[in-house]
Amino acid sequence: MQYVSTTLEQLERKASQIAGKRAIVGLDGFVDKIMTPVASRAGRGEAFTPFASMADFGNRIVEFAGKSCNIELFPRMEKLGGNGPIMANSLVAGGMSVRYIGALGTPVHPVFADFAKKTSAISLCEPGITNALEFADGKILLGQMASLDEITYERIVEKMGEGAFLDEVSRADLIALTNWTMIPPMTEVLEAMLSRVLPMMFPKDGGRLFFFDLADPKKRTEGDIRAVLEVIGRFRGHGRVTLGLNHAEAQQIASVLGLEAPANNAEALKKAAAEIRRKMEITTVVIHPREGAACATRDGAWYTDGPLCANPLISTGAGDHFNAGFATAQVLGLSPEACLTVAVAFSGQYVRTAKSPSLGATDSFLRGWKS
Repeated sequence: MQYVSTTLEQLERKASQIAGKRAIVGLDGFVDKIMTPVASRAGRGEAFTPFASMADFGNRIVEFAGKSCNIELFPRMEKLGGNGPIMANSLVAGGMSVRYIGALGTPVHPVFADFAKKTSAISLCEPGITNALEFADGKILLGQMASLDEITYERIVEKMGEGAFLDEVSRADLIALTNWTMIPPMTEVLEAMLSRVLPMMFPKDGGRLFFFDLADPKKRTEGDIRAVLEVIGRFRGHGRVTLGLNHAEAQQIASVLGLEAPANNAEALKKAAAEIRRKMEITTVVIHPREGAACATRDGAWYTDGPLCANPLISTGAGDHFNAGFATAQVLGLSPEACLTVAVAFSGQYVRTAKSPSLGATDSFLRGWKS
């Protein structure tokens, strides 16, 4: 795998530069309760058989339609969650200095206590709650998120001060704004940044990178999605713009833009990334199914296989670790193919260990993968 060798060479030259890079990440925050749905129980504790697949779980529910049923959810862990906090945690582990702004609780919820300290976090409101039902072939996220309606530009100014926020933005190399789907006022927040914040910024050496993750916009209307894609496109006037999509999201965005929904193979994903990028007129689009990842810039399109894990220790948060790896590599100035490779390595390590990797650990992981 030549792209792994090339990535290792680029990391060797540039990884040390990460210590001088700064990021702002937001705006959500969830308490994730990871659970295994129980198909049948034989005794106490873990003496049970989980549902083998999401389809089996769905069939159980359909079987009892019109009646009632009781499905046990066996708790695995409770941890910080939300696309923003998980991505930010991964960026910190990778060596970047991060300021987090989002829904962490008032006061900060205990699951975010350490995270809030290491990111000098500004909490805007109470976090959402996610009950994450994990299966071998995917996950179902059941969310409670009414508090996220309080995430507005005015709340950021109230909690942080507009001058302090402008200062943070002026110094940031990376601004990652995630989970648009779950934050109804977020389009207005982005509009406020375009009208009230970014016009005040002086150019930054090396430029600014904006990273967006819509986070499963299936429940939002096509009109809402078109509107936010137009707004995201306008950030091109203030720096490089990357849109991160998983496979299902790429299919939906392609449909909204009047493009063919991509199949899950290298050529289809590269083509979709290139077409979505051209339609939106942004710098980069990256698409990451479980098996690998593709990205496109104006210079071309690339695909890398991923270190697929047959039996992941955890899957919730894998996409956010992919995004963190990709953005970290972009901030370091790695090639698009190397950005993909670092990204799949970040997520590959996370699903195996349930821990966010450092760049040093990523180097070791890539060397083991290469061999």
